[in-house]
Amino acid sequence: MYWEEEKECLARPDLEQLQLERLQSTLYRVGTHVPFYRQKFKEMNLDFEGFSTLADIRKLPFTTKQDLRDNYPYGLFAVPLRDVVRVHSSSGTTGAATVVGYTRNDIKNWSNLVARILTAAGLTADDVIQIAFGYGLFTGGFGLHYGAERLGASVIPISAGNTRRQIQIMQDFKTTALVCTPSYALNIADVMFDMGINPHGLSLKYGLFGAEPWSEAMRLEINEKLGIQATDNYGLSEIMGPGVAGECQECNGLHINEDHFLVEVLDPETLEPVAPGEVGELVITTLTKEAFPMIRYRTRDLTRLLPDPCPCGRTLQRMHRILGRTDDMLIIKGVNVFPTQIESILFGIDGTAPHYRIIVDRENHQDRATVQVEVQESYFFDEMKKQRALIDTIKSRLSSELGIGVAVQLVEERTLERFEGKGQRVIDNRKL
Repeated sequence: MYWEEEKECLARPDLEQLQLERLQSTLYRVGTHVPFYRQKFKEMNLDFEGFSTLADIRKLPFTTKQDLRDNYPYGLFAVPLRDVVRVHSSSGTTGAATVVGYTRNDIKNWSNLVARILTAAGLTADDVIQIAFGYGLFTGGFGLHYGAERLGASVIPISAGNTRRQIQIMQDFKTTALVCTPSYALNIADVMFDMGINPHGLSLKYGLFGAEPWSEAMRLEINEKLGIQATDNYGLSEIMGPGVAGECQECNGLHINEDHFLVEVLDPETLEPVAPGEVGELVITTLTKEAFPMIRYRTRDLTRLLPDPCPCGRTLQRMHRILGRTDDMLIIKGVNVFPTQIESILFGIDGTAPHYRIIVDRENHQDRATVQVEVQESYFFDEMKKQRALIDTIKSRLSSELGIGVAVQLVEERTLERFEGKGQRVIDNRKL
């Protein structure tokens, strides 16, 4: 089942010619309208109008998340703000957030590509899709919403949380497809069990999950507990949001929408291409973005390309699900969290020592983060309400800055392990 069969099954020579033409157009756009890239090209003495093969992509500079922060908020936009009809943003980590924009045509393409992903997963205009992603500056909720509407399906924009109401809506509205994080899907299954509801008595058939790492074992558990077919999809706000890649019903890798995105898999140390099938860092160049084109964006996500053809008939290259990250970023409850972000928050709170540890567990299929913080010795000799006040302050600041709740445990000075080299600040006990 295809959304755009002629594009999803395009012969490789024709696809590569289309990619080249769109790359040339993108380079002209950024080289003439984005000062950041214009300066980069000038420094490299690069003739961006002289590109004649896709292999020339290796001549181009990389773009990093720090480049996005340095040009916050609109410095990398390639169109005037009057042409931008939508703005999304990721949460700030060690400074400014990253901001992305969309023209009317960008929104149209985005909706179409998400519809392509939904169709590959088996959905049609007859489905009732319950979106349990958060709505707001996060691209996930709106991206899937607009794609589902483009598909012609009925959309329930329930957003995240309130699990019992989620289940009630599934029953009453006869939901056929659930969109959320995989861990939240398992949480829903557990609450269903507590409520005495048999999921096989629902209309639910499909689950489209993303926004956090998950394993094949988790997929099988979700399929069994909810009686659905769970598929993985991939996107990131800096590139577009959901719709960059997604699994078909074969569930054997994510088809990349290569007519809109040119991908490379590189050794994160040497930045040279890895051998076919080897793991490396995913680097993406957008080919059709108007407002916010990206050249060789280093995603920091680790994956590998799958060379064998897919039985579904699509010729679009497949990639393995994301295996991890090249940096120390954690994904907790679908939110990106950096240890350095937590560190900067703690350093700004009186009474804490400059030593901490982050422990991440998965309890009842939900992520749980505990931050252990060394505090001055006096706190352990004062009355308990002083400790409680400090814990409340830390929890409040972390929740406000991170966008998720975390537990806080105070420990005495010199309790946490010291390191001569790079410190190990994170203990991730999840089986991802």
